[in-house]
Amino acid sequence: MKKRQVVVKKDYSSGRSSTTSSSVVRTRYAECQKNHAANIGGYALDGCREFMASGEDGSNAALSCAACGCHRNFHRREVETEVVCEYSPPNSRR
Repeated sequence: MKKRQVVVKKDYSSGRSSTTSSSVVRTRYAECQKNHAANIGGYALDGCREFMASGEDGSNAALSCAACGCHRNFHRREVETEVVCEYSPPNSRR
């Protein structure tokens, strides 16, 4: 899982400052991990490398993979989070 985070610390010692932050979350489903030989006590994967939805978003078909036919939950989930904070330093008066 890749996680990229940018954080800027605030200095509350003097003056006023403002901070604006935003975050972006991307979810991707990678290779299928369904064990197709579990009922006979074995271990066999189908080799599907990435989830591809069978239908449009919001439909039941969007939860099944077009390549292997498995439900999306059998595919390894990768979540990428990016947090960006913008910091404006306080006005210094001397």
